[in-house]
Amino acid sequence: MKIDSHQHFWTPSRGDYYWMEGEGAKPIRRAISPEHLRPHLKALAIDKTVLVQAAPTVNETEYMLGIADATDFVAKVVGWVDFENRDDLKHMARFARHPKFSGVRPMIQDLPDAEWMHRKDIQWAYDAITDLDLTFDALGFAHHVEPFQRLFDARPRMRIVIDHCMKPVIREDKFADWAKGMEKIAKSTPVFCKLSGIATEAKPGWTVETLKPYARHIIDCFGPERVMWGSDWPVLELNGSYPQWHAAATEIVGAKGADAIFGGTAAKFYRI
Repeated sequence: MKIDSHQHFWTPSRGDYYWMEGEGAKPIRRAISPEHLRPHLKALAIDKTVLVQAAPTVNETEYMLGIADATDFVAKVVGWVDFENRDDLKHMARFARHPKFSGVRPMIQDLPDAEWMHRKDIQWAYDAITDLDLTFDALGFAHHVEPFQRLFDARPRMRIVIDHCMKPVIREDKFADWAKGMEKIAKSTPVFCKLSGIATEAKPGWTVETLKPYARHIIDCFGPERVMWGSDWPVLELNGSYPQWHAAATEIVGAKGADAIFGGTAAKFYRI
């Protein structure tokens, strides 16, 4: 079974996608539905996807679960609740009863405080994720590697996957510090990692060789059994295309480990 472990749908007219307001997001500031993605999945024989939140609202989670109910290929949903509002425990518990709900993703990359994940008033959310046996998608930039390392060390029982390889700054060729930090996470924690989102971090006109050192480092450190491929579509369209990124990843991964990276790992982590 082939799985795209990270994709989005959205309806901008709902008004809660704050990050779409800038000019940079204009090319993808349009309604995106399952029927826009289906041709890509069919062309590449991808069976299932994981639908991930793109707005920091409970309404976004409700919206995605509605799509999942009506869409055969959406296997799991990664939603959002307000970690800063303990009353949202009721939403997390309610969502946890939905068979396609997997877990949550706070949009940490966009928060001004790099230490936000360590605030005392949000620790209830990690407790709830663990107690409800949900997943946690860790979204951050390269400068979040060390703060996330401390969170992962403190929460060994939480089911965690890093999104987008923690967004190395490929366009500026900043490899060393990111690589060292990710290697430490891989060696010292049971965390998983998504091979996704790195094309967006490269300069326009990227090639396989541009992305290969970063992708191979993740695969070599975490191993195929803890790495899962994701498209990050349609954000991907800001600097690439679905078939282009899939082809690049296929070439980089090679035959060894491909079954795990392109399906098996996501199936195991998200219980698909």
